[in-house]
Amino acid sequence: MNTDEIRIPRGLTRSTVEAISREKSESAWMRDFRLRAFDIFESKAMPAWGADLSDIRFDDFWYFIRASGQSRDWNDVPAEIHSTFERLGIPQAERAFLAGVSAQYESEVVYHNLKDEWVRKGIIFCDTDTALREHPELVREYFGTVVPAADNKFSALNSAVWSGGSFVYVPKGVKAEIPLQAYFRIQARSMGQFERTLIIADEGAEVSYIEGCTAPRYSEAALHSAVVEIIAKPHSRVRYTTVQNWSKNVYNLVTKRAFAEEGAVVEWIDGNLGSKATMKYPSVFLRGRGARADILSIAYAGAGQHQDAGGKVFHLAADTRSRIISKSVSSAGGRASYRGMVKIIAGAENARSKVLCDALMLDADSRSDTYPVIRVKEPTATVEHEASVSRVSEEQMQYLESRGLREADAIGLLVSGFFDPLTRELPLEYAAEFNELMRLEMEKSVG
Repeated sequence: MNTDEIRIPRGLTRSTVEAISREKSESAWMRDFRLRAFDIFESKAMPAWGADLSDIRFDDFWYFIRASGQSRDWNDVPAEIHSTFERLGIPQAERAFLAGVSAQYESEVVYHNLKDEWVRKGIIFCDTDTALREHPELVREYFGTVVPAADNKFSALNSAVWSGGSFVYVPKGVKAEIPLQAYFRIQARSMGQFERTLIIADEGAEVSYIEGCTAPRYSEAALHSAVVEIIAKPHSRVRYTTVQNWSKNVYNLVTKRAFAEEGAVVEWIDGNLGSKATMKYPSVFLRGRGARADILSIAYAGAGQHQDAGGKVFHLAADTRSRIISKSVSSAGGRASYRGMVKIIAGAENARSKVLCDALMLDADSRSDTYPVIRVKEPTATVEHEASVSRVSEEQMQYLESRGLREADAIGLLVSGFFDPLTRELPLEYAAEFNELMRLEMEKSVG
């Protein structure tokens, strides 16, 4: 263990929550928010649906590890952390095309930088702990308003022990033409990571935010339980892209939700690989006339994995539009589940929604499930739902192998083609990363 680290003792008690708040020198309102959330967490039962979470032991995890202080100069980051993120492409990607980058290692952000031109335009991009210190009124106004602590057991857990994450505010009318990026890394054994991300796009603003997550493999399980809140004000546009490649000992249990006001557009592009179990359903509440939501969900489930993913949209105003597209692949006995909801309330006149779910199973041992919920209370609304499940056929494999492709390469080619409509929506470097990760997964699952 790094002797410069600060670790709050392993386990989850009220004293753990108090120690985290004290270590961060937080104001009384945030400490009280955490303690109320801990009481809610204690009162809620574990989810009895979705992935199997019965092996989670909350007292086994570390809830706060401070690896180092934060730096804006990459050369000042400690050598161990520096080498880890250099291997992941941070900050090379920042130098190439990003407006700003934030890197979180364990509980806190260790590197952050926002290019000066965006600072001059009034964009705020920092870690959430810094935002709480430097922009307390803004944080207090919005924190917990989209995802309250009482929403579910894991949102309550995050609200009690959150640390790090990203805070983004884009002023009225400002359009950030190039994306902001955050990268989250769990490095320690039995670590819990609980970042809290809050993105606010003011009226007419536009922003794209890209997130990546990784962890090494250990025998002990790790827990990732994040909360993401997005507020898209009238006629703004927010795109949130995630490519998560957790190791197969991580429980990935995340709550992501957005409010879209009049004429606003919210786009979730959600790529899920790795993890022992994922439960994640990006959601949008269309609260203003003409608001729109697009949710693109990609999931790959290999041996010993359950990817329970999808999306939810709530049409609360007239002339709103939504689209949910889900594509999943399961192999080597893995399980992929689509879980989604479309709700259109009475009075949401002329609302339209389309849901497409496609699943591909690579062998007879794998499993795919679909759990759609559609509730329509408005007679003028239009809802479409399509779903398909298919297997790789012997004819397809024979054809590709007859052209000289190895079995793993043939399956990889079919899977890449299956995911192509969604990977085209990813930024180029993330699409390349996703395709390479899929290639490696195919190699492991086949041979």
